[in-house]
Amino acid sequence: MEHNKTRRAALYARVSTDDQHTDNQLIRLREVAARAGWEVAAEHVEVVSGAAKSRPEFDRMMADVRRRKVDVVAAVDLTRLGRTTIGLVHLLDDLRQSGCDLYVDREAIDTTTAAGRMMYTVVAALAAFERELLIERTKAGMERARAQGKQIGRAPASDALVASIRNLRATGMGMDRIAKQLRCGKCLAQRVSQQYDKEASTS
Repeated sequence: MEHNKTRRAALYARVSTDDQHTDNQLIRLREVAARAGWEVAAEHVEVVSGAAKSRPEFDRMMADVRRRKVDVVAAVDLTRLGRTTIGLVHLLDDLRQSGCDLYVDREAIDTTTAAGRMMYTVVAALAAFERELLIERTKAGMERARAQGKQIGRAPASDALVASIRNLRATGMGMDRIAKQLRCGKCLAQRVSQQYDKEASTS
């Protein structure tokens, strides 16, 4: 492993159920850190499915990554970090953009080395490719909807509703009260009322 300074490492260990243990994962990761000369800045341990929407310890670790408090994230295998290919691509892209390295023991991934850093180039390309596909799919969906005569975005306010807002505003009623009385959005009541005020002041 190549390193020019003492790296601050975050060790991440996860199991899916309470009857499993993270001890072996941590023992292995501590050995790796000691061999590489890393300072163990934090050990993040949690019992949660990899597919779970909420992983508090993982989120705390990534917050430290983004604050540049961590130089390398270490895990025993990729399944500890995520369950989907797209999820892992996003994770690796986040690490790359934060200047944080990744070490995964079982898959022999180590971006602290010159060879390992090449993986970040591939991941960045995959992440950019996925974003472009998402944009294209979104645009195509909107075009299909327009072709079918469907409304894209919020429907415009009816003339009757706009007239009612203006009439109430003419009585001096406040914008929030107008929205409440007519059961319309506050933004709409504010926009129409401000336009009415502007017109009234110049008339």
